[in-house]
Amino acid sequence: MPNAYISGTGMFVPPRVVTNEQLSTEFGVETTHEWIVQRTGIEARRFAEVGVGTSDLAAEASRMALEAAGLAARELDMIVFATLSSDHCFPGSGVYLQQKLGLCDGPDAKFVPALDVRNQCSGFLYGLATASSMVKSGACRHVLLVGAEKHSAALDLSKRGRTVSSLFGDGAGAVVVSATEEDRGVRGWWLGADGRYADVLSQPLWDIRQRPFIPTDEHGVGQVAPEMLWAKMEGKLVFRHAVERMVGVLMTAFTEQGLTLADVDLFLFHQANLRINQYIAEQIGIPSDKLVSNIQKYGNTTAATIPLLMAEAERSGKLRRGMKVACVAFGSGFTWGSAIIDW
Repeated sequence: MPNAYISGTGMFVPPRVVTNEQLSTEFGVETTHEWIVQRTGIEARRFAEVGVGTSDLAAEASRMALEAAGLAARELDMIVFATLSSDHCFPGSGVYLQQKLGLCDGPDAKFVPALDVRNQCSGFLYGLATASSMVKSGACRHVLLVGAEKHSAALDLSKRGRTVSSLFGDGAGAVVVSATEEDRGVRGWWLGADGRYADVLSQPLWDIRQRPFIPTDEHGVGQVAPEMLWAKMEGKLVFRHAVERMVGVLMTAFTEQGLTLADVDLFLFHQANLRINQYIAEQIGIPSDKLVSNIQKYGNTTAATIPLLMAEAERSGKLRRGMKVACVAFGSGFTWGSAIIDW
């Protein structure tokens, strides 16, 4: 049975930088730089322009990952796309990405399967579990795994929206998961979910139990109330469960792999809140030089945070061949996951 390793990484963030000050001065969000930094560590984020979709961001990151892996798009056997901000309600963004990579064009078109993963901040690790399992089973040799988000189109950028809107940014990260006979790659993954808290961190947007699922006026025009349209979060409860679940699933991985903190060279935490990550690192004794962060400049890019970290860390030299890497994430659902990778 082959091992599944990450043969290439890629990333893309929109060029437009939006600072904390700009949220207040340009968008009217009732906040300050100090308020945001103190609570989250975020100093800026990226916003994509109108007309740019999630799959557009994903395509840029995917091309970089394919180039790093030394592969053409037609050598892929599958696409796994993790996002909570699909281009449309349906279909999923995976098929749009497939088309943008040119896989549907010409006489040698390759209509690879495209799977969309809807596990929000844990989406990349759920996707990594899927991609590595497909490779290890022998069903696929190369799987493109992408995490991408365009949050800026769905943020309440107003006085009432500061609690959530200050957190998120746009971006994409991609990896190619490939088969190898070498003794390296994804050593294991551990996932979990607790649907009792499904509404604690959510964006209802519509209620499919109702008919129609979005209320309409006499002209058939949809009318969505703010409490349905915008994301909502019980911050203190999310913080507590994030700490508990991230520590727990990380320790499960360590126990099953027979590892200690000293065995791991680099920790890639989901970038939701720098204060959560610092608190977890302090609680379990992770040295600061082993924990990389980029939330300060990108904000929370949800499914994209871990692959963005991978791509940046690899290109900066912090992530090198032979390192043992631990990944962990927690998000809406609640869902969570961890993975151990020998780079």
